[in-house]
Amino acid sequence: MPILSRATLALLAAAAALCVANVYYAQPLLDLIAADLALDRAAAGAIVFATQLGSALALLFVVPLGDRHGRRALLLAQLAALVLALAAVCAADRIVPLLAAMLLAGLLGTAMTQGLIGCAAVLALPEQRGRMVGAVQGGVVLGLLGARVVAGAVADVAGWRAVYGISAALMVLVALLLWRMLPPLPAPGDPVPYRRLIASMWTLLRTDRVLHTRGTIALLMFAVFNIFWGALALELAGPPHGLPHTAIGAFGLVGIAGALGAARAGRWHDRGHGERVTGIALALLLFAWLPLAFTPASLAAVAAGILALDLAVQALHVTNQGMILHGGGAAQSRLIACYMLFYAAGSGAGALAATLMHAAFGWPGVCLLGAGVSAAALLFWWRSRLLARAEQHRIAT
Repeated sequence: MPILSRATLALLAAAAALCVANVYYAQPLLDLIAADLALDRAAAGAIVFATQLGSALALLFVVPLGDRHGRRALLLAQLAALVLALAAVCAADRIVPLLAAMLLAGLLGTAMTQGLIGCAAVLALPEQRGRMVGAVQGGVVLGLLGARVVAGAVADVAGWRAVYGISAALMVLVALLLWRMLPPLPAPGDPVPYRRLIASMWTLLRTDRVLHTRGTIALLMFAVFNIFWGALALELAGPPHGLPHTAIGAFGLVGIAGALGAARAGRWHDRGHGERVTGIALALLLFAWLPLAFTPASLAAVAAGILALDLAVQALHVTNQGMILHGGGAAQSRLIACYMLFYAAGSGAGALAATLMHAAFGWPGVCLLGAGVSAAALLFWWRSRLLARAEQHRIAT
């Protein structure tokens, strides 16, 4: 089995950061895009929803191709298509073309990100898989948080369309680097026909208990994540703060500590402490809403809440992936795709609920919703642990 070198790992992490950013650039720009295209603010959530719908389509129909085709060639083809999708976002002057282009950007950005994580899982030694996947996931954290910072700063200077033009140029650079540095990863010797490949995902979803549990946790925690980030720009851009987009995006820097949490969680998983990490992270996810409730009065409270929220989400995300990929064999890409379907469903629902809740009930409504979903995630995990212990006891006796 190939060993993942430090240089290749760094490239995979950097590429994942730049690719995943395409799914999140729009969040701090919703009010700008809405004003440019004369959209109602509540309806602006459809822009984020379109990218998450694209993510779901990628997970269903594109990411599983990593178990059938050579990963290097597949990634390069996806990058070429992503460049075209980003160019279409730049050119869109009406809502329907914009939503279509955003859907494609979400589809291809997600396919690339998960394909890069799959490469890390395939190239890593089994005893290092959690740490290597955690390192690439750390890059994903930097990308999704840095996306908000970069998007806000560029939009304030050159407008929201420039964000996607710059990203298209960066995707060309990523393609050149992957072409030169990524080792060939040939297709499986006996590739599964595409129809059976897709059908096998439903079998995994029906029968894999670890996937059920970890997927449900992912759905709930990413709903929480997007409830917060989907409403934050709308809250901070208005009174009493009235912050510019550069300042709003800069709050993403606070959550970069989540990248460190992701890498550390991978190490702890490799040592057998995945359930302990899960319990602590879910408790932290719920606690984060206490300081976040004071967002209208204190920007320091916002920063504290973001730190707790991002640490919790990224630690959970890496632990979840480590658990579902353990012993995955030739189904690595399909397991990632199935797991990330839960992620996409939670993210899309959370983003849409955030704008609707903020429009109807303001920031207090957003916080109540986020805390409620966080509590549901913690209770679900606790119940799953009790059921697993009861099953172990039944088998033992």
